Amino acid sequence: MELFYASVFTLFISFILLSLHLLFYKYNNGKLPPGKTGWPLIGESLEFLSTGWKGHPENFIFDRMAKYSSIVFRTHLLGEKAAVFCGAAGNKFLFSNENKLVQAWWPSSVDKIFPSSTQTSSKEEAIKMRKMLPNFLKPDALHRYVAIMDHIAQRHFADAWDNKTDVVVFPLAKNYTFWLACRLFVSIEDPAQVDKFAEPFNLLASGLISIPIDLPGTPFNKGIKASNFVRKELVSIIKQRRVDLAEGKASPTQDILSHMLLTSDENGKFMQELDIADKVLGLLIGGHDTASSACTFIVKYLAELPHVYERVYNEQMEIAKSKAAGELLNWEDLQKMKYSWNVACEVLRLASPLQGAFREAITDFVYNGFSIPKGWKLYWSANSTHKNPEFFPEPTKFDPSRFEGSGPAPYTFVPFGGGPRMCPGKEYARLEILVFMHHLVKRFRWEMAIPDEKIVVDPMPIPAKGLPVRLFPHNHP
Repeated sequence: MELFYASVFTLFISFILLSLHLLFYKYNNGKLPPGKTGWPLIGESLEFLSTGWKGHPENFIFDRMAKYSSIVFRTHLLGEKAAVFCGAAGNKFLFSNENKLVQAWWPSSVDKIFPSSTQTSSKEEAIKMRKMLPNFLKPDALHRYVAIMDHIAQRHFADAWDNKTDVVVFPLAKNYTFWLACRLFVSIEDPAQVDKFAEPFNLLASGLISIPIDLPGTPFNKGIKASNFVRKELVSIIKQRRVDLAEGKASPTQDILSHMLLTSDENGKFMQELDIADKVLGLLIGGHDTASSACTFIVKYLAELPHVYERVYNEQMEIAKSKAAGELLNWEDLQKMKYSWNVACEVLRLASPLQGAFREAITDFVYNGFSIPKGWKLYWSANSTHKNPEFFPEPTKFDPSRFEGSGPAPYTFVPFGGGPRMCPGKEYARLEILVFMHHLVKRFRWEMAIPDEKIVVDPMPIPAKGLPVRLFPHNHP
């Protein structure tokens, strides 16, 4: 009898092993990418996040590129099986196969902080938004934005920087970019009203990239509450705008809010107020968060590199001297800021606000001999090229000349993503960054109060103490 049970047990084990072999055969035939999946459930998420908290998110990528593969490696992030695509070839593959082999993906936590009133996913809402944005980001609209940005920048620097000895840069940069987003997207210009939104937006942004534990006091819980507060405030603004449009007190073309209220879809259906609030919420987040990080690091690098500051200062003063008293900056002025933009691009390379982004495999496919199963999450990392000596020699060296002439090789400089999903606000960001640089260097030199201030990436790089600096105003008018 014991021999019978032993035989049955052996057959059972053999059946299980054979089933597992067959289950994985089609993937082993092409081989899954090398790598490890880490701890049960959490995978390698904590290590992925902690390298950013320590200021070196590239370490997670480069350690595994060295250990497993410089092309693609396997991991487990945010509760999902994932493959990290590396280098220019990986970027090109993901960007050029959008909606063919891969599609955009966000963690389910994003849908909890950005709940759609139409019961659609964040992905579907983003597709709708992309169709609507071009009207507000086309050249003639951007030309109009320059003067508005200059006006807001003048007010911002007069209120927050002038007559100050010491300032903390990051919160001021956030104030500037958020003020611009409020003005250009929903025509909110009153600083008091902008300030009312600022703190909830900070909580919302922090919640987006936190571990999704919805318990009182957690960043995720605070993010959900902040989202609900902002949406409620936006609905009241939308209701008032609807009245103002009906009474002729608001212009149909003054901002994206008016456009949303007056534009129907292909079926003649207009968006509901909550639906508009959802979209404006996403726009206000995307319209200021990354640029504020870039502006902060421009201040840091210009403080550390006097020879770079000098060239930026000379270029900006040439433009300032060409303007009549009270004359605002225009589109042509910004086209002359070539060296300043090269500096900004080098900042975006070294301290990229966008660390990378996820895609999802919508079918099984093979990449460089490795099988990628349908449903796997795919991640591209800006640092796999930005800080890679193969693409940028001496990658830690600050060198704006990298962007002269034809600039970096395709798919190596990706601070705004690439392909069909390249950030539609890329040119908008360029304008607000250059306007910020113009007013900054025209007014001041400065030095960092904490020369070796730690950088934290969570999810964007920011100085741990917000970058306090001491200002030295110029004497010219």
